[in-house]
Amino acid sequence: MTNSKSSSYFTLIAVILLGGLLRFWHLDLKPIWLDEIITALFSLGRNYTDVPLDVVFPVERLSQIFSFKAALSCPQIAANLATYSVHPPLFFCLNHRWVQAPFVGLMHQSWVWSLRSLPAVFGVAAIAAIYWLNAIAFSRTAGIFAAALMAVSPYAVYLSQEARHYTLPILLIALSLVGLLQIHKDLRQQKLRYFVLLGWAAVNCLGFYTHYFFILAFVAEVVTLLAFMYSQRRTLPRYSVLAITLSILLVVASFIPWLLVMTSHFNRSETTWLPQRNYFAPIYQMLATWVLMLIALPVENQPWWIAVPFGLVMLVFSIWLARLIFRGLKQLLHSPTTHLSTRMLLSFTVIVLLEFLVIVYFLGKDITIAPRYNFVYYPSFCALVGASLGVQNFWFKLRANYVVIIFGLISSLFVVTNLAFQKPFNPEGVAQNMNLEPATPLMMVVGYATYQDVALGLSFALALEKIRSDRIPTNLAFFARSPGYESVWQKLSTAPLPDTTTLNVWVVASGLRRRDYPSQLTVSHKPCQIDTTQHYRIGIPYQLYRCRS
Repeated sequence: MTNSKSSSYFTLIAVILLGGLLRFWHLDLKPIWLDEIITALFSLGRNYTDVPLDVVFPVERLSQIFSFKAALSCPQIAANLATYSVHPPLFFCLNHRWVQAPFVGLMHQSWVWSLRSLPAVFGVAAIAAIYWLNAIAFSRTAGIFAAALMAVSPYAVYLSQEARHYTLPILLIALSLVGLLQIHKDLRQQKLRYFVLLGWAAVNCLGFYTHYFFILAFVAEVVTLLAFMYSQRRTLPRYSVLAITLSILLVVASFIPWLLVMTSHFNRSETTWLPQRNYFAPIYQMLATWVLMLIALPVENQPWWIAVPFGLVMLVFSIWLARLIFRGLKQLLHSPTTHLSTRMLLSFTVIVLLEFLVIVYFLGKDITIAPRYNFVYYPSFCALVGASLGVQNFWFKLRANYVVIIFGLISSLFVVTNLAFQKPFNPEGVAQNMNLEPATPLMMVVGYATYQDVALGLSFALALEKIRSDRIPTNLAFFARSPGYESVWQKLSTAPLPDTTTLNVWVVASGLRRRDYPSQLTVSHKPCQIDTTQHYRIGIPYQLYRCRS
């Protein structure tokens, strides 16, 4: 028994080290994108007032915008988020403290690496948490399989390399599920340990201030727990109903100070980007995310002769693994030692999926379009898949798990080298398109209606800064488009620019159709002609104008 336990822990350590290597490898390779710009501003102690708006400024000023500002308190960061963003404050407060820690700067000089490193740490911690979850729910073997699955999961690696608040709620949801299953086991044994109940409540209180979608996980846990309690109502220990009710109320009460802020966030323009429901798209988008949690080969922005074969491999692998998982789940449900834990985790997962469908079909917000939002049920998904693989026939299990881990590892290598889970809006590709003439002075103009437009433009600007020569003038401008783009054209006509005989002006114009771009613009009192061969669209359009004296 002791040797088996020691062997499990040594295996777990090796799995965690592998997961850490994958999450920290090439951590700052991918370009920083729109959502990470938001993280950067608030984590560095800044907000959108630190961005020069409605003026022309050189690209060199970006280093000042993305430098660390004097340390702020968490209430100050929370006030910034309440005013300028749509997120709860906990992750941003933690990241603000993290980036100013001396040891973080000693490990790496890149501010992008510093911003992404804390989510990577939480991603590594989640591997240990998922082991703990399955060790309690099933067995140490199931815990090892789930930990290995998460360590090499391309989805988990992708989220761990994002400077965003996804791995922290994954960690907290996994810990909350540990508490839920422990409460469930205690109730079955007709006892209730109050420190377990308080720990479960504390984790959920923290989760509420990490991401609004954590509320979905909490509701699913509460429904699952209450359903179990109702089925066992004649054997519940004394005062257990009161204690659990008070714990739930404690979690809800802890969020009251932020409740008004959250309700105001629901009506902000930053939440309107989610498309209206399409009756069939959410279903296949959800299924596609399940596939990406296990395998992700290079199919994005690839020629068909690469994308098609890799897509077929992903499809065949997914069908094979789905049959394997289904068979394992049936065994778990029929085993007297695992059926209750399996039902608890399945119930949690199904309820979260139903909540997603309610948001999509009744609230008209298709949250399935972004794979990252599926983090809410990822811990239970990983736990169930790991347990279902761990319960198979030994020799078949050994071979199958090697195949799953190897494909996961290969997929994660594609993720860290920017061949899978590429950044939305492709800032690197946009910058390369804009830099088509490296020796020509360049100006990027962004017409903005919301701060989301500003963040998007900043992501393009940072990618441009990396590839533009310091000797060639590169300028940026963010002009408010109110009431329309006519105000942008007017401001552009009088914008002060260094005297130059040639200038390439790129106009990033969210919401503007191609035919609505004027054929000629005046930039700093100089006529500029549209280049119709240089028009691109990556969710938003951007167009080149050539200015010649």
